[in-house]
This record gives sequence, structure tokens and C-alpha cells, in this order.
Amino acid sequence: MIFTTIRFASLVAVAMTLTSAVIAQSPPCVRDYIVQDGDWCDKISAALHVSTYQLIAANQGAINPECTNLWVGQVICLGREGQDCTNVVVVQPGNTCEDITGPAGISFETLRANNPNINEYCTNLYPGEVLCVQKCS
Repeated sequence: MIFTTIRFASLVAVAMTLTSAVIAQSPPCVRDYIVQDGDWCDKISAALHVSTYQLIAANQGAINPECTNLWVGQVICLGREGQDCTNVVVVQPGNTCEDITGPAGISFETLRANNPNINEYCTNLYPGEVLCVQKCS
């Protein structure tokens, strides 16, 4: 759990950095969810087909880096207009980027464009993380 928390904190830091410039201009939320007892970010992401990165980016300031401040009844955004990837995969233990990109039929560059939290060597995936595998149009 600590390993996942550290990875999740890194993911939040990337999301916050990449989205801070557009916070004031965020598109409207097109999907939302009411937090239930026992929820955590990766669980919500997997169940509702939203990447972990997208969940964090869509809720900047509402979800802390450890994802420990969710509360029952809280309404969170799952996707914003024009930024709602629902084609996702859940990272399994031992998965590499090649394990994700091959079956999805996308390039590593597309995977990273969809999930800017993935580092250039793809060494920061963690089991349970939910990744967007949307093909470029």
C-alpha cells in the first residue's frame, strides 16, 4: 500500500503540474460519481473506465496526492468535455508498456500522450493503475 501511495503521489504531482495552467479554464464535467464507502482512486478508475491520471487531473485540488481525502457522498468528476478517455486497461503485476500497447494497438508515444504520468522509460507503472489506451483520431 505504501508503494502504491508513493506512486499515486507522483502521479498527482505530474497531473497538478500539467493541469495547473488550465484550472481556471477547465471544461465542464461530463461524467461524475458519488463516492461510496470503501472507494479509493484506482478502484473508482477501474470500475468506471477512467484513467487514474484523468481522475486526478479532473479533480485537482479535491483529491490529495495519497487519495485519502475521499468521503462518502463526495461528488467527483470522472471526465471533462473533450478530455474523457473511457478506453482503459488496469495494469497487472509485471506489466510493461509493451504489454499495454501491443494488445491496445497503440504506440508508446500515444500511451504517454494519454498518460503523461508515465516516465520515458516506462518504469513507474504500478499494479492497479488504470491507463487510457485511446487511439489517436
